[in-house]
Amino acid sequence: MKKFIAKFLLSQNISSIWKNIAIAIPRIIGGLLLCFEFGSSKFGMPWSTTEEIGLLQVAGWFAKDVAKFGFPFSLSPLFFAWIGAASEAIGGLFLALGLGTRIWGGLLGITMVTAIFFEKWPDVIEYGSSWPILPACGFLWISIYSVILGSGKIGLDYLIVRKMTGVLNKE
Repeated sequence: MKKFIAKFLLSQNISSIWKNIAIAIPRIIGGLLLCFEFGSSKFGMPWSTTEEIGLLQVAGWFAKDVAKFGFPFSLSPLFFAWIGAASEAIGGLFLALGLGTRIWGGLLGITMVTAIFFEKWPDVIEYGSSWPILPACGFLWISIYSVILGSGKIGLDYLIVRKMTGVLNKE
């Protein structure tokens, strides 16, 4: 089981510290933005500034927006709103920490594709401006390369794999 987890968490073998920094900066900044700016306004976190939502609750306006997406979202808008908001708030934090990077990158990628095509794309068509879609596209790119590359050496995944495999002083 340890080998399976280690292979899943193991990042691409990138030895240059500068390349690892280049991988980490957008992942950390994007994750923090998702968590503190976009996610916490929809999902109750300890640092959420919105008074209407409690801890681990979804804002009522967001569930109503999700219901407008149509089938299958209209079947259970609160569930889909909870999943989307939690993936932004919790997943953004985990992405910034480099913990479960590939898992959260995949979940955030699905969330961003949903946001692009169901929420932002109609605005692009209606108003003729691509500005509303740009943040979701940026987060999608960060999630894609996080799934492919993992956290790199600047992330908790790397430390966990080193601890699990016993590779503490071999580098």
